Amino acid sequence: MMRILNILVIVALIAAASAVYKIKFDSTLQAEKAAKLRDEVRRERNAIARLRAEWAKLDTPSRIQALADRYLPLQPVKPTQFGDFNDLPPRPPAVPPPPDDPIGAMLTPGAPETTGSLPAQRR
Repeated sequence: MMRILNILVIVALIAAASAVYKIKFDSTLQAEKAAKLRDEVRRERNAIARLRAEWAKLDTPSRIQALADRYLPLQPVKPTQFGDFNDLPPRPPAVPPPPDDPIGAMLTPGAPETTGSLPAQRR
């Protein structure tokens, strides 16, 4: 009987050792995956920083102005190109909406202010 108990204890110890080894091995694999992901995230952040720096360089107004001067036949703005509000044509008269258009009646200038809210309760 004692021999069977010893054998069972040895088998249990071997099973426990193999379970602990498997857990250690799995945790090592997970740590390696996490390290790889951290490296990848760092590389991507560096790439984003490089692209932002390149964008800032390409987006500078002086560079764009130089390109516009070189490739676009633009002329300087003349003061006569600007107008005044008095030069605008008059606003056309408001056309009343058809009688069967309740939304148009609400949008007509001078119409009473109506909303979708309930009227105030009287006390």
